[in-house]
Amino acid sequence: MPNTRLPMRKITEVLRLHCNNHLSKREIARAIGVSRSTVTEYLRRALAVGLSWPLPPELTEQNLERLLFPPLPPSQAHRSEPDWSVIHQEMRRKGVTLQLLWQEYREQHPDGYQYSAFCEHYRAYAKTLPVTLRQRHVPGERLFVDYSGQTAPIINPRTGEIRQAQIFLAVLGASNYTYVEATWTQGLADWIASHVRCFEFLGGVPELLVPDNLKSGVLHPSFYEPEIHPSYQDLARHYDTAILPARVRKPRDKAKVEAGVLLAQRWILARLRHREFFSLGELNAAIRPLVVALNAHPFQKLPGSRQSVFLAVDQPALKPLPVIRHEFAEWKVVTAGIDYHVEIAGHYYSVPYRFARQKLDARYTTTTVEIFHRGERVASHPRSFTKGQHSTQDVHLAPPHQKVAGWNAQRFLDWAHRIGPHTQAAIDHLLRSRRHPQQAYRAALGILRLEKAYGADRLEAACDRAIQLQSISWRSLN
Repeated sequence: MPNTRLPMRKITEVLRLHCNNHLSKREIARAIGVSRSTVTEYLRRALAVGLSWPLPPELTEQNLERLLFPPLPPSQAHRSEPDWSVIHQEMRRKGVTLQLLWQEYREQHPDGYQYSAFCEHYRAYAKTLPVTLRQRHVPGERLFVDYSGQTAPIINPRTGEIRQAQIFLAVLGASNYTYVEATWTQGLADWIASHVRCFEFLGGVPELLVPDNLKSGVLHPSFYEPEIHPSYQDLARHYDTAILPARVRKPRDKAKVEAGVLLAQRWILARLRHREFFSLGELNAAIRPLVVALNAHPFQKLPGSRQSVFLAVDQPALKPLPVIRHEFAEWKVVTAGIDYHVEIAGHYYSVPYRFARQKLDARYTTTTVEIFHRGERVASHPRSFTKGQHSTQDVHLAPPHQKVAGWNAQRFLDWAHRIGPHTQAAIDHLLRSRRHPQQAYRAALGILRLEKAYGADRLEAACDRAIQLQSISWRSLN
C-alpha cells in the first residue's frame, strides 16, 4: 500500500487516464505527479472491486473510499504494538539498529509489523519527542559544556557587597546526565577546573568535548579549523579526549546543553532564589543535592531517568580517569632577551644561549615553568614568584669565549667607557653583582640606552650620583 493516500480526485484521474485514454502506468504517474508503484496499487484496488471508467454517477467520494480502502480485519487492525519509548532507549546503545530491534520484535510477535512499517511507526514516534531526546548519540561519546546566562548572587558577609557567580553546565549526549556547579568567573582557570571536577563527578572521560565558542576554550571560531586555547588543549591531551566546538549560529549542535541551561534555571536557580549565600562553597553545597534530584527525576516521555540511563549506557562507555589529576597550566609567547632569559610574571628564566632573541612558547603552572621551541622542550625550571630575580641554569650559558648574538660583558664595558668613567664603573659593578654576568645584560643595556634620551653628560652625572648612593640599577638611574 502507498505510504500516503491520494485525494479521491487523483484516484479518479488514474482510472480515467488508464481506461479512457489508455495511457501507460509510467505516463499516468508523470501526468499526475505520483510514483508508478502508486498508480499500480490503485489500479489493482479498482480491479479487485470491479471499478472501471466512467464511474457510476451515484458513487460518492465517501463510498468510493470505502470500496477502495475497506477497514482491516480485526486480526490485522490490532497488531501487537511495540513500546516505542523502549525501542528509542535501546537505539541509544552502541551497535543497536532498528533492523535488530525489529527482528527481536517479530520473534515475540510473528503477526506484527513488517520492517518498513516498523521503521515508519518508529520515525513518527521520534518526531513527537523534543529535539534533545530525539537526537541519537553514541554512548560515552559527547559531553556538551557551557555556562548558563543566569547567575547566582553571593553576599560578602563583611561588606555586604553582592557578587554574581557563574553557573557551569555539562550534559552527556546519550543519557542527558547533567553536572552543574558555580564558579566565580568564566575565565580560563575556572573553565579548566570545572572540567576536571566534572570528569571526577562522572567517574570517567568522554570521547569528545563540545563547547560553545567561549573565549576561554576557543580562541578563534572557524567551521573548518577552530583555534583551541592551548591550556584547553592541554586538558584534552591529559584526559585523552578531543575538542569539537559547536558551529557558530547552529543551535542544534548544542541542543543538549541549551536544554540543560533551562533545566538548571528551573530546577536549581529557581529553587534557590529566596536563599542567601555568603560563599561560593555554600552555594555549591546547595546545588549538589538538586543536581542529584534532577538526574534521578523520571523522564516524561521515556522510561527511566538520567541517572538510570547514565549507569546503563554512558558510564560503561566512558574512558577511565588518569592516575594523576590535571594541573592547570597557562601558555605565553615569550622572546628570549640578549641575556637568553625569558620573563614570566616578573621573574626571569634561562634558556640555552642559542635561543637568544628568538620567540618561544612558555607553559607554566604553580610549580613548574617549561619553555618550548617549535614543540620541543628546551628548558624547565621550578616556578618562582620572586619578581625581578633570575633562575639560571649553568648548562644554558654560552662558553666564556663565545659571543651570543653579538653581546658579551666586554662589549657593554667598551660602550660604557666611551660615555665616561662613572658610567663604566657603574656597568662594571652591575655585571659583577650577579652570579652570572648574563643576568645583568638587560639592565646594562637599559642604562646605556639612557644616553640616547638624556645625553652622555647627564648619564655620566647620574652614574656618579648612583655610585655615591650605592644604588646602581636601571630604575634608580632612570
